Amino acid sequence: MNWKEDYEAKFKSAEEAVSVVRDGDQVVYGEFAMASMTLDAAFAARVPQLHDIILRSTTCLFPPKAVLADPKLEHLMYNDWHFSPASRKLCDAGLCRYVPMNYHAGPETIRRGLIGQIDVAMLMVSPPDEEGYVSLGTSSSITPTYIQNARHIIAEVNESVPRTFCDEASRVHVSQIDCFVQGPNRPLIEAPTPPPTKVDEKIAELVVSLVDNGACIQLGIGAMPNAVGELIALSGLRDLGVHTEMLCDAYVAMAEGGCISGRYKTTDPGKIVYTFAMGTKKLYDFLDGNSDCLLAPVDYTNDPYIIARNDNMVCLNNAIEVDLYGQVASETSGPRQISGTGGQLDFISAAARSKGGKGLVCLSSTYTDRDGSVRSRILPHLGPCQIVTVPRSFNQFVITEYGIADLRAKTTWERAEALISIAHPDFREELIREAEAQGLRVRHIRE
Repeated sequence: MNWKEDYEAKFKSAEEAVSVVRDGDQVVYGEFAMASMTLDAAFAARVPQLHDIILRSTTCLFPPKAVLADPKLEHLMYNDWHFSPASRKLCDAGLCRYVPMNYHAGPETIRRGLIGQIDVAMLMVSPPDEEGYVSLGTSSSITPTYIQNARHIIAEVNESVPRTFCDEASRVHVSQIDCFVQGPNRPLIEAPTPPPTKVDEKIAELVVSLVDNGACIQLGIGAMPNAVGELIALSGLRDLGVHTEMLCDAYVAMAEGGCISGRYKTTDPGKIVYTFAMGTKKLYDFLDGNSDCLLAPVDYTNDPYIIARNDNMVCLNNAIEVDLYGQVASETSGPRQISGTGGQLDFISAAARSKGGKGLVCLSSTYTDRDGSVRSRILPHLGPCQIVTVPRSFNQFVITEYGIADLRAKTTWERAEALISIAHPDFREELIREAEAQGLRVRHIRE
C-alpha cells in the first residue's frame, strides 16, 4: 500500500476516532493554535462516560469543551504546561492545574516517563505534501515527542494550517498517524497582541538602545515585546538574527523592514528559528511556505547551551514584579497562576552565557489594582506565595520606563540602588526606607 492509499484508509468520523479513549487514559492536545476544536468537541461528548482521564495541553487558546463537560471533576483532570487566558480562567474555577517546568525540559520529561504513558494524542495538521508528510503548522514544541510516545495518534486535517519548514524531528509522515479526521478547514485561532501603551513604547526605546547590528533576538509574549519588534523594524538596525521560543507578528514587521538576515548567527545561520508561532493571520501567512523560517522542537530552541552558541543574544521577557534583590516574578500573582515559567529562565540564563549576550527583564514601574490603587512593581521583597521565575543570580538587566538597571556583578546594596532608581518616583522614598530596614545600604541614591 502506498502512502496515499494508507492516508485515505485511515479517515474516520471524529466520534469514531475518539472512541479509542478508555478509562484511565492520558490524552494530550495539539499545542497553542494547533489544538483541534473538532476532536475536542467529539471527546467532550464522551467525557461523561469515562473515568480517571488526564488531559494535557500547552497554552490551549480556547477553553476545552472536554473540560467544561466535567465541572465537578468526576471524570477528567486538566493539566496545562503554560497558561493561556482560557487556562487561567479555568484554573480560577478549579478546573485546570499548572505544571511547573522550564520549557526546554518538556520532551525529556515525557521520554523519561515522568508523567506516565501517553495514550492518545489529538492533533491538527495540514494535508500531506507530495511525499506524504503533513505539517505541524505553527507549533513543534513538545508535539514530536507526543507522536513518538503516544499509543494512538489522531489528527484533524485542516487546509488552513500553514505548511511550515521544519527540522527532521518535526517532520511527520502519514504512516506515523493512526487516524485522520477531516476538519471544517476553519481558520487558525488568532491571538492579536493588545496595542502598546505609552509606557510600553518608552521601554521599547530603551531596549532598542541596547541592540546592535548583527545581534540575535528573542522576544517574549505581550504588548511590550511586540512594541520592541515594531520599533526595531523602523530603527535602521540590520543583519539581526532570530532564535526564539515564540514567533509573533513583530517578527514579520522586522523581516519586512529589512532588519533580519541571520548572517552572523553561529547556529542555523540565515534561519528564523522558533518552536511555536502565535499571532494573527498575517503571521500565519508569512510562515506558509517560507523557507527562511525553521520550526524546531522546544528541546532544541530553548536549550540554553544551544541558544548561547549564538553571539550577542538579546533575550527580552516581561515580568510582573522584581524585588530589590533582583528576584523576578513573572508567572504568578501571589498564589494565583497567571502564565508559567515557559522559556524565560531558559533564555535569560542563555543570554548570560552568550558572548556579548544581554538578558533583559522588562516591566512597567507601576500597575493599578482592582481597587483603583496604584502599586509599584519594584518591591522591597516579593510577597507571600509569589513564585520566583528568574533567580537574582541570573538577572542581568531590568528595564522600566524610567531607565535601565544593570545588575551584573553588583553587590546587594548596589542592586537595590539601581532598581530604586528606575522605580516610579512616587515610590522611591518608601523603597529606600524599606531597603534600609532590611539592611541594604542605599544612601547613594539620595545624592
